Amino acid sequence: MTQSPRQAAPRAQAQRRREPSGVTLRHVAAAAGVSVATASRAFSRPEKVDPSTRARILRLADDLRYVPNRAAQALITGRTMALGLMVPDLTNPFFPGVIKGAQARARDRGLSLLIADTDEDPGAELALVGQLAQRTDAIVLCSSRMPDDDLDRAARLCPVVLVNREHPGVPAVTFDSDAGVREAAVHLRALGHRRVGYVGGPAHSFSDAARAACLHAEFPAHGLEVVLLGNHDPSFEGGRRAADVVLSSDVTAVMVHNDVMALGLIGRLLDYGLDIPRELSVIGWDDIEFAGMFTPGLTTVRMPREEAGRAAVAYLEAALGGRPSEPPRLETRLVFRQTTAREHQRRPG
Repeated sequence: MTQSPRQAAPRAQAQRRREPSGVTLRHVAAAAGVSVATASRAFSRPEKVDPSTRARILRLADDLRYVPNRAAQALITGRTMALGLMVPDLTNPFFPGVIKGAQARARDRGLSLLIADTDEDPGAELALVGQLAQRTDAIVLCSSRMPDDDLDRAARLCPVVLVNREHPGVPAVTFDSDAGVREAAVHLRALGHRRVGYVGGPAHSFSDAARAACLHAEFPAHGLEVVLLGNHDPSFEGGRRAADVVLSSDVTAVMVHNDVMALGLIGRLLDYGLDIPRELSVIGWDDIEFAGMFTPGLTTVRMPREEAGRAAVAYLEAALGGRPSEPPRLETRLVFRQTTAREHQRRPG
């Protein structure tokens, strides 16, 4: 089929951008009015270049279709210019947000990002860290499930930063979960609830154990009884399977380990004929995109996932540049939607 000039033009332009341009770093430096050394640092050591100067260099490099020679940079700097990011389950909607933030920061700083999925297997994590350490300068470990001893070994293989996990001696981007739990407690107490269940996630999850401990501290302080409803797979099906446990617990509200599980739980309860939230209030955790799309909209605790990904990459970038700082502790907050209601609105049995 013959293409018209109008149809062919965009493809031709894209092809020209993929082809080697013949432009060298010296051309970029001359166009930007800086030395070759400064132009080189804009790609290999961005933290050592004034942000406005670096932005000008990168813009001109893009205009000139300059492609950095990563192999040459690695020989000069001793760095791969790549970072690793490891998550327990790429299909869990919590993690793409973290990855998106990390990727945006890495791309802005001229870094590559290699992603690894451990498939919720704590025993596989250390081996994957070893593989990534050979191809990257540092690694983000997001919601790591590995035992403490393995985590110590991982931290000796290469620079690492944790996200949504804490461990002595290892830097971590953390979430102030206490604030979200506290807001949830105030919310449920104001709605008249007294007996609240917690549908837990994996037994080996650090964040799940920390959140359960926080519930035990915060909920009784607001006049709420906490009922632990066991550990479950952190998936939609895991939430559905928890429905029978919830129904037999005689609670009027539940908090669930994550939004995916909460949506699965609500789906099964609706199948059983329950009226959510009139007969049972449900609070999730994470505020994934689907939480607001679901009917009824899920009341949940928002975790700033993209901000966490950006902060983790920013920390590693600074640490590799010899100027590490304390990783941030990010705020969480309750997002009120339609799955929580006053306790006295429940239908009589």
